[in-house]
Amino acid sequence: VQLQAFGGGLVQAGGCLRLSCAASGRTFSRYAMGWFRQSPGKEREFVAAISGTGGTTYYAGSVKGRFTVSRDNAKNTVYLQMNSLKPEDTAVYYCAAGFRGAGSLTSNYDYWGQGTLVTVSS
Repeated sequence: VQLQAFGGGLVQAGGCLRLSCAASGRTFSRYAMGWFRQSPGKEREFVAAISGTGGTTYYAGSVKGRFTVSRDNAKNTVYLQMNSLKPEDTAVYYCAAGFRGAGSLTSNYDYWGQGTLVTVSS
């Protein structure tokens, strides 16, 4: 599985962005998908995850209520809608795919995209 994330950019605090992650292959619906982010000097952290069917979602406490994860299995794409962005959301955002179910651990995921940079200015 190859993953390509895009949609990052520069946005002012309070603004919004939608990230997309396109996956190759014919079995996309079998994969749980996750979004993680990493800021300079910090470890990669969980942001959101969604089950293969899209019926179950999980969020980190820091983004719950502001971010929404969704997927379109017909388009092999997962999305992360980010609203009310804060400067502390600035990071490289990565999408990931795995067979072990949607979860918050990096070890749940087997495939990773290259990341897309989100910068939120104050």
